[in-house]
Amino acid sequence: MSNLTRRFGMVVRRHRVARGWSQEEFADRAGLSRSYSGEVERGNSTPSLATVLKIAEALGASPSVLVEEAELDIRPGGVRVARSPASSLARL
Repeated sequence: MSNLTRRFGMVVRRHRVARGWSQEEFADRAGLSRSYSGEVERGNSTPSLATVLKIAEALGASPSVLVEEAELDIRPGGVRVARSPASSLARL
């Protein structure tokens, strides 16, 4: 899978854990199977746009915020640096 897919899964997991939700609770809120939500979190499955919307709604976040977080590179010390200016969806 692509690095963006892997990073998106990490972002979803971080948001889920921050809310104190189990994978099962998150999957129920998003209308997904627990096994599929786990595949997304591990970066083993690339979610469709419809699934990204379900995930964002369940997390109470904008889909663009989740994707933007996935596009950012977390550097030592917590500094966030855009991975590639050309890759930003906001610039399309």
